[in-house]
Amino acid sequence: MARFRTAGTSRPVASDAFVFFGATGDLAFKQIFPALAGLIRDDDWTLPIIGLARHGDLAALRERASQSLAAHGMTDPAVLRHLHARLRFVRGSDDDVDTFRRLRAELGTARHPLHYLAIPPADFGAVVTLLGESRCADGARVIVEKPFGRNLADARRLNATLHTVFDEARIFRIDHYLGKEPVQNLLYFRFANRFLEPIWNANHVASVQVTMAETLDVAGRGAFYDGVGAIRDVVQNHILQTVSILAMEPPSGHTAEALRNEKFKLLDSVRPLRPEEVVRGQYGGYRREPGVARDSNVETYVALRLRVDTWRWGGVPFFIRAGKCLPVSATEVVVELKRPPFDVFAERRPATANHLRFRLTPDMSISLVARAKKPGERMDGEEVELVAHHEVGTEVPPYQRLIGDAAEGDQMLFAREDTVEAAWRIVDPVLNLTAPPLRYRRGTWGPKAAEGLIPSSEQWFRPVPTRPEPEPGLLRPPTSRP
Repeated sequence: MARFRTAGTSRPVASDAFVFFGATGDLAFKQIFPALAGLIRDDDWTLPIIGLARHGDLAALRERASQSLAAHGMTDPAVLRHLHARLRFVRGSDDDVDTFRRLRAELGTARHPLHYLAIPPADFGAVVTLLGESRCADGARVIVEKPFGRNLADARRLNATLHTVFDEARIFRIDHYLGKEPVQNLLYFRFANRFLEPIWNANHVASVQVTMAETLDVAGRGAFYDGVGAIRDVVQNHILQTVSILAMEPPSGHTAEALRNEKFKLLDSVRPLRPEEVVRGQYGGYRREPGVARDSNVETYVALRLRVDTWRWGGVPFFIRAGKCLPVSATEVVVELKRPPFDVFAERRPATANHLRFRLTPDMSISLVARAKKPGERMDGEEVELVAHHEVGTEVPPYQRLIGDAAEGDQMLFAREDTVEAAWRIVDPVLNLTAPPLRYRRGTWGPKAAEGLIPSSEQWFRPVPTRPEPEPGLLRPPTSRP
């Protein structure tokens, strides 16, 4: 895909050191170590890598890195050797002045470090303040993890804290979903193909559906999930970012800021949600999960209807649903076109509408569902699906891509302050609903009430577990509705 540029005429200064707070935590084990190894292997990364944690030493950090790479099937001894050679360690507390003095000494001649805050958001303030006081923030960039706040007011406070030390151009709010190849392909497909533009509006689109389904439950993370829920976990970030890509206007240029401007304008045009536009659910047995409150009011499923107040999308509903313990694990976008204005063939069964389907996970494909005549004397038709599959397994892992981009100062795949706050503004009115979530059985598509969000003439599109590639030259039946 064509590379967007950071705003400005000169290339940003590359980072010359990488510091990650929370070096012994789960995020470092699951994502950061494999990402750093991938950058060393693929991009010849030579930056010093400094881990900071309350406990341990350099030997223990190297062993942790070895275990992480082994767990992720990264067995090249040369990569591990190079990673070990670049690793350094600072032992100390996130709120201790002496720790940051030692960090500044460990940075040595580095003048443009990249700090990764792989720590709880509650600790950001103390770390950012001490980075500034110790001069570790001079010329530096900072990566912060989602969730970026718990609501609109919290996000604004967090932004204000960051801005006491870092200007916006040096803040990288990471959402790994934006680094996924299928999501970038969705952006590319939108603006690299002119044939979409005449139909990509309210004159031709009847509705848009986004489904993010998981078969898994909270998988031992009940204590974390019970403080988050589906809206905070995936809707405010992953799904609304996907909606912005689907519905935004074309960027005015090739810069990252041009792209992010259009994302903000789209999200800023979405009306705040009302309680009657939201259906919350909770799978049976959730309250028995370890770490979950016995009277938990947290949703593990949500379905909602968005309204976008723009000339292009006025009157087109955007239906969103996400949840755990659903029948399949898949993420799909379906753009349903309006039906023909007149039924030329007077079929016994009304013709269904054409639609475009973007499959994002677990496999990646783009398809168009159309009608074609059935063999025989009658002028009856059937749905067929024209599918373009994409090769999987060759894409750069999201964290590797995003850390590499941040080190180069490329903001294109990171959320900007105004975009984050616009997304929180949309969901803020429904974050603390007092009505208990509706129960649903594991392996079903959530509470029955979610069907009521869709007009009676329509239904939710249901993804299938996998979408097998058809034989060359053949069409296949599309995924049916319930």
